[in-house]
This record gives sequence, C-alpha cells and structure tokens, in this order.
Amino acid sequence: MIENKYIWFFILLGCVITGCRKPYTPPAIVAPGSYLVVEGVINSGADSTIITLSKTVNLSQNPSSALVSGAQVHVEAEGGASYPLAEFNTGRYVAVSLNLDNSKKYRLHIKAIGNEYVSDYVAVKPTPPIDSIGYKITSKGLQINSNTHDPSNNTRYYRWAYEETWRFHSQFNSGLIVRDGKIVYRNNDEMIYYCYAGDRSSNIVLASSAKLRQDVISDNPIILIPPTSEKLEIRYSILLKQYALTKEEYAFWENMRKNTEQLGSIFDPQPSEINGNIHNVTNPAEPVIGYVSVTNVQTKRIFISNSVFPYEWRPEYNGSCQIDSAFFTNLHTGSNDVENRIIEGTLIPISTISPDGFHIIGYTASSVECTDCRVRGRIEAPVFWK
Repeated sequence: MIENKYIWFFILLGCVITGCRKPYTPPAIVAPGSYLVVEGVINSGADSTIITLSKTVNLSQNPSSALVSGAQVHVEAEGGASYPLAEFNTGRYVAVSLNLDNSKKYRLHIKAIGNEYVSDYVAVKPTPPIDSIGYKITSKGLQINSNTHDPSNNTRYYRWAYEETWRFHSQFNSGLIVRDGKIVYRNNDEMIYYCYAGDRSSNIVLASSAKLRQDVISDNPIILIPPTSEKLEIRYSILLKQYALTKEEYAFWENMRKNTEQLGSIFDPQPSEINGNIHNVTNPAEPVIGYVSVTNVQTKRIFISNSVFPYEWRPEYNGSCQIDSAFFTNLHTGSNDVENRIIEGTLIPISTISPDGFHIIGYTASSVECTDCRVRGRIEAPVFWK
C-alpha cells in the first residue's frame, strides 16, 4: 500500500527480465497505519458537493468496509465563510448549491478519526460545457466518446466520470404467478420481465490538450461496451460528467490511473504512494490520499436504442437458464410436480401446458434468476427515462 511503494515495479521488472511462467502471489504488504482517503470535488455551481471519506486498507483486506462516519466536514473560503456538509449516507457528506464566488479560493476542512485535515486553498477553475457525446459501432462493441473545447484555451486538463442506465429483460417471460396457493395470471403491475439497472464509472478517464495549439478534446474514449453486454439489449443511457483540472491535479489522477491499471479500479487498494493536496495537521507525517479541487461540473446525457446495433449483437445469458416442465401428475413418479416444485418450491411458472387447448396438465417454469428481472434491476423507470 503506502509503504514499500516500489515493490510492484520490481516484481513486474523481474517478470520482464526472467520471463515469468508461473503465477506468483507476493506476500501481503502491510501498511503501518490506516490513512484517510478523500474523494470528491467542491462544486462551485448549483449542483451538490459530495465528499466521500474512507480509510486505506491493506491489499488482503476488503476496501468496502473502510468508510468513515461521524466526521465534521466543511468547505472554507480563504479568510471568510464556512459551509458545513451533512452526512447523508455512511461516509458520504453533502452540501447543496454552494454557488461559490469564483474570485475566491477554497479548501476542505475535516475532523475525523481523531485527526484534523485540511486541503490546500485552491482557486475556482471553471469547466467548459460538454460539446457532445459521440459513439461508434466497432467490431469490439459500442465505443462512447466525448467532445469538448475551451475557446479561451484555459482548461487544458480534463477528467470524466459517468453514470450508466439500461433497460433489459429476463431470459424468460413469466405470465403466471402463485397467489394464495394457486397459479394464476399476473396483473400488469406484477410483470417481472422488463427492468432497469445502472452502474457508476470505476475507471479513470483523462485527457489533456496541453500539447495542442487549441484547447480541443475530440472523440476522447470514455467506455467500450462489448456486443454481448446486457446493457445494449433494449436501450442504453449514459450521463457524462466533465471536470476541469489543474496541471497538478491532472498529475495526481494520472498516477491514480497508472496504479489502477495494475489493480482494477479506483476503489481498490493502491500499490504506491499518491501525493495529493490534503494534509493531516494533527500528525503532519501521516499521509492522506486525495485531491480536492473547486470547479463546476458539466453534464450531458444521451440515449441509444438497440435498433442502431448490428442484428447479431445479442447479450450472453446465464448458460444455466433452461425451461423446465412441471405436471400435476408425473408419469414416472406419480407425484404432483406443480405442487412440489412451483407452489411449494422455488420454480417460477411461465406458461400453461395444455395439449388440447382446454385442460391444463402442467406448467413450464424456470428459476428466479432466469425469470425475474428484479434479481439484477428494478421495475420502476428512473425519473429521467424517456
């Protein structure tokens, strides 16, 4: 983690020189302490400022259990006002619509886990609007790209985050439900075939125009979605968030990006020390991970329907999904499979089995995972869906 920051470099270098042929699991790297991690941006505009606090964990530990609750968090203007953030979820602190004065500098002031932390005072750096979100259909899938520019040539360094939402369906459409010990047809509000799901970015997306004459970012890759992804099954939407960075903050995120390429995502433990602009004033020798900037966040959303994708693009379903049959009288055992496996069991009825069109002798059925989309999403459409 923080200590032994070059160990991963030497492991990889050794593999290149000697040609590693067998998997190697290094011994656990144990840091001497647990340090504060600060994630978030002071939003100078009308949108909310959300700061997440957590503690570092060693490589062998689960990072999701390290959120810091009960902290005192404030945004402070240099020589002026202080704006408190309220904890609205474990480890997450929010202030709504700060609408800061762009002529002043601001910092984050935190009291948590027995220590006091402050970030450097930084000036507000305005973020230019997102010009457009583009996409390309490639042999590898759907490539989402971003486009932006700053006519004043003052931004130069950019970061993006995103929120994905998609509509999908379960593999099998169940038109039946067990109610009061009987199998009956579902009402419209009981259908479980179509659902919505979502995800947030865990990768770091950066771009810079510092080496260009004009401050223009064109077709910068955001995310590549494979043709077999469930996200593209019916309709897909992405909300893109754009942040302007200082040169120093860009270097911080670039270091983070290089580390996460080794370990997986921004939320994973980091293999080397990453210097930000936040300091522990109680114990100055103790490292703090994070970089607090002040900017307005620009957003844009697009929707993409599956009608634009090649016909052969199809999601890969769970290979274990199969339609089963349950009969009132099993010819082999004489048992009532409808009673045992559906009404009292775990199978979800799909449709009736009626050879003559009048008498029902059983039902087709399958597992909850294959018939109920709520296992992976929710029925209710998001408020922004159109």
